[in-house]
Amino acid sequence: MIAINSVSHHYPGGQAIAFKDWRINKGEQWLLLGESGSGKTTLLHILTGILKPEAGEVNINETSIYGLSSKKLDQFRGRNIGIIFQRPHLIKSLSISDNLILAQSLAGLPTDLNRVQEVLNSLGIANKLHAYPDQLSQGQLQRVSIARAVINKPTLLIADEPTSSLDDKNARAVLDLLLQQSGINQATLIVATHDKRVKDVFINTYQLA
Repeated sequence: MIAINSVSHHYPGGQAIAFKDWRINKGEQWLLLGESGSGKTTLLHILTGILKPEAGEVNINETSIYGLSSKKLDQFRGRNIGIIFQRPHLIKSLSISDNLILAQSLAGLPTDLNRVQEVLNSLGIANKLHAYPDQLSQGQLQRVSIARAVINKPTLLIADEPTSSLDDKNARAVLDLLLQQSGINQATLIVATHDKRVKDVFINTYQLA
């Protein structure tokens, strides 16, 4: 289970943002909706362990993540949270395989080439194992971003605005991939967006004012 309890935060000179309590059961798929300035990015950073809230608690698998030391939080994040950004964040000098192996290493996990192959197979890009990012199309790069996010079998998979720059056909294709991968990897999925095209795909919605 993932839970946020009594969480609030404010930046110097800014208005305090209070987030309603949220309970997410394992394997559920949620849509996080909010316009610009509603606190969506702040909540994402709090959920992913990047920003410690001024008040409240975030629990993932019965672990209060802000009770961990910085080193343990980094490892916990690497093993339990996968993040997919709107644009791929890959190291251009490393092959696709090495980018995924690096994600394993940063989480303190041993290299597992079978897992790398398994994930790339599930995304239909196993033939790009030894390619470099600048040799891939935008669609292939997005699939690699998803592969990197799920490589360590995370408890929580977060996609931040994955469809906002895509046309209808490609937006639906990316959503289908995210839903498929969360199911294959038994991960809870949160898609954060202000793209209203995504709304009909999800049953569960967390709305920010």
